[in-house]
Amino acid sequence: RGCAEYERREGRDSMYKVATFLVKCFWGKPEEMADALGVLLLTWNQALYRYGPPDSDELSKCIADNMNKINHFRQREITTFSASDEGSTQELVERFLDALKTEKSGRKSSVAVAKALHLLAPAFFPLWDKKIARAYGCYYSKEPAQKYVSFCTIIREIANGVKGYVGDSPKTLVKLIDEYNYSKYTKRWI
Repeated sequence: RGCAEYERREGRDSMYKVATFLVKCFWGKPEEMADALGVLLLTWNQALYRYGPPDSDELSKCIADNMNKINHFRQREITTFSASDEGSTQELVERFLDALKTEKSGRKSSVAVAKALHLLAPAFFPLWDKKIARAYGCYYSKEPAQKYVSFCTIIREIANGVKGYVGDSPKTLVKLIDEYNYSKYTKRWI
């Protein structure tokens, strides 16, 4: 129901499709990958970045420095998330928090980080926003990396519970769960 409502109200989800296409197209080229992430982040995170974007050089460096971890997670699904992934996930969140901060004010966004990580590993890293995080008891104002790990654990359990009920879809299970969460908690359409 939530995914259907998301599609009805959000339509084609153009920015997401373009950003995922560009990340895939430029995979292995950190500078271009950073630009691809920017397509989505500057659109979906207007409130944060309207006064200045993140430093693209910092983001490119962060991607390059963490490419091995990113490659590892890109090959996996959220259903495989385990305790052995917690440290690497926390480290990625912390690194991307710094890399995605606004260039002028230095503001950081856990939401921007989740979006970036999701685009880099779309079947593994879940999306969230303030309302979704609160709904799952993972509000991130303090210890955002640890809260994101807790959120990944919760989404893994949900994914394991619903994977048998999801038909053929070009979208990842993580994206479908996000569409439900967005419809229910962020927009309250359902």
